[in-house]
Amino acid sequence: MPLSLTDPVSNIHGVGPKTEAILNKAGIKTVRDLLYYLPRTYENFTETTTLSEIKPGKVVIRGKISDLKTSHTRRRNLTITEGVIRDATDAIRVVWFNQPYRAKQFDETKEYYFIGNYDLNHGHYQLISPKAELAVDVDRKNAHNSSFRPVYPARGAFKSEGFHKIIESIRPDFASIPDLFPKEVMAKTSARAEALFKAHFAENDNDIRTAREYLAYEELFELILASKLNKQENQKLQAKTIPFFPDDIKLFVNSLKFKLTNAQRLATYEILKDLEKTTPMNRLLQGDVGSGKTVVAAISAYSAIRSGHQVALLAPTAILAAQHAESLAKLLEPFNIKVALLIGSTKQKTTLKNQIKSGEVNLIVGTHALLTDDTEFNSMALTIIDEQHRFGVDQRQKLLEKTVKSTGLAPHLLMMTATPIPRSLQLAVFGDLDVSVLNELPAGRQPVLTKIISELQFVETLYPTVSAYLAKKQQVYWICKIIEENGQSDAVSVKKQARKLEGIFRKARIAFIHGRMKSNEKDDIMKKFAAGKIDILVSTTVVEVGVNVPNANLMVIMDADDYGLAQLHQLRGRVGRGHDSAICYLVTNHDQPSRRLKELEKSNDGFYLAEADLKLRGPGEIYGSLQHGALNLQFASLSDSHLIAAASKSANAFAAICAKEPKTLNRYPELMQCIKQYQQLTTLN
Repeated sequence: MPLSLTDPVSNIHGVGPKTEAILNKAGIKTVRDLLYYLPRTYENFTETTTLSEIKPGKVVIRGKISDLKTSHTRRRNLTITEGVIRDATDAIRVVWFNQPYRAKQFDETKEYYFIGNYDLNHGHYQLISPKAELAVDVDRKNAHNSSFRPVYPARGAFKSEGFHKIIESIRPDFASIPDLFPKEVMAKTSARAEALFKAHFAENDNDIRTAREYLAYEELFELILASKLNKQENQKLQAKTIPFFPDDIKLFVNSLKFKLTNAQRLATYEILKDLEKTTPMNRLLQGDVGSGKTVVAAISAYSAIRSGHQVALLAPTAILAAQHAESLAKLLEPFNIKVALLIGSTKQKTTLKNQIKSGEVNLIVGTHALLTDDTEFNSMALTIIDEQHRFGVDQRQKLLEKTVKSTGLAPHLLMMTATPIPRSLQLAVFGDLDVSVLNELPAGRQPVLTKIISELQFVETLYPTVSAYLAKKQQVYWICKIIEENGQSDAVSVKKQARKLEGIFRKARIAFIHGRMKSNEKDDIMKKFAAGKIDILVSTTVVEVGVNVPNANLMVIMDADDYGLAQLHQLRGRVGRGHDSAICYLVTNHDQPSRRLKELEKSNDGFYLAEADLKLRGPGEIYGSLQHGALNLQFASLSDSHLIAAASKSANAFAAICAKEPKTLNRYPELMQCIKQYQQLTTLN
């Protein structure tokens, strides 16, 4: 009787209690888990390179090894084993680090296959820490099996060969693997069985490519379908209708001291039309740094308050919440709208919370203090969440419950982010959201000039520039990666850099800030910086999302190669927020700047940089933990726009079927289970 995907791994012949415990610890509990535990890479011993033709990169060579010796380094506590590999054409050096057993592993009279990276090491090209196998053993295996050998990620003492042996034992069961996709969207039968078989028993590169493509498609289908089903669920909810009064909105816009950009006008219109509906708005407002999201939020809040309701704005930090409260209070002051700030350090909380409960306060801006059980609203209809990826579902769920408690209905939800989201990521991850984009900067804002420099250029270039900015009474951000020296990193620390700058710019008022400080300490320093009482602020990335300081127009980012594009762009956005020109220096310790830094140097467009970052580093690095939990895609790339488009088409078609026949998904219990994890990446469900 063939194995079922839901069978425990203990049902597999040869898997005893000890192996089962190892597999379970690695998260492999069922046959399905094992089938989706794919090889990390593949070894192909037939594609050998002669030493006379060897080039840098991953290589497979066949030869004899001799002249083995082992040495130790005190400074780094390393064991280095070196030798020489020879074939009929030439000889190369080989080195292993912390593998002293290699010195006694080889018989100098026998041939071995070596697989590893041939690269520059301390000025010499060497084969670095290769895997080695006796040639006669490899040839014997290849005579009976494919020359492609899967290499599985090891789990503790359980190595690749152990996984290969278990997978080989269930080889006959692959033919009975059922399809995952509904027949409504996948015409080809046995597609999954073929893909998984090719993934584990590949015979060539094409097998690997087609297997991975199917599994990536499957993953994207699940992700996109989850977001579409979530949108359907959201549309079943009821929300307060907030009428769109054009004359009132014109009055508000005319009260502004600046002219809205076309992008702001369009985004505002989209939001106001959403608020008229009886289903809750679920919209993401994404705008580059300084694009004017706060004004759009203010107009949206004004519309809701004009209709007799309350609005809550949730910010990730106290200092950002305070900035929003101050900005919104100024914008809404002509209309007799009361704005309150509710954060951990707010005094007379009880009085304020009573005013919120009674409806005396119209707009409440705060941090997690908004979510406490004793914070009750009178009639909240609109929730605005800034830097939405910093909040999880549980936190948004609390706001939902508070709104339902105050009005009996779901809130309209406007989420804002200054991290531009690539189009492919929008389709795949945020399919349950409507998206508005602010892709224009307000009039008068100048792009930040970005320059890549090395520390060798500090005396001639950087220090004179800093002095010139200080002479103009303009302020400086100086970003460092670590707080203090720790012996584990060569990065420049905040504390050491602050001391160094005090010696160079003796008249400047210098302070430092970092994440380990208490909240009130950080807030105090940032307030002083915003008030112009600090000339140079040395900081970690804690200022990535921070107060608006229009007088800060110079930024220096040490060890810039260690950051992603999106984060560097966010940091750069702290300067140039007024009408003066601004410069951002990216300090590199490399001979050649990374591609990330070059991209940043040539562009101020956050949307372009987001796409570039996605291709360079993937979604996990760009978007951190998304709303809650890492987006751990095993096979798919969110930069593969063609595959996303195909999966989206199928997911949309199946979601439409599910909308007409709600019980359709019940016929596919495995698929239903698979998409549950992705449904946790949504807005309110």
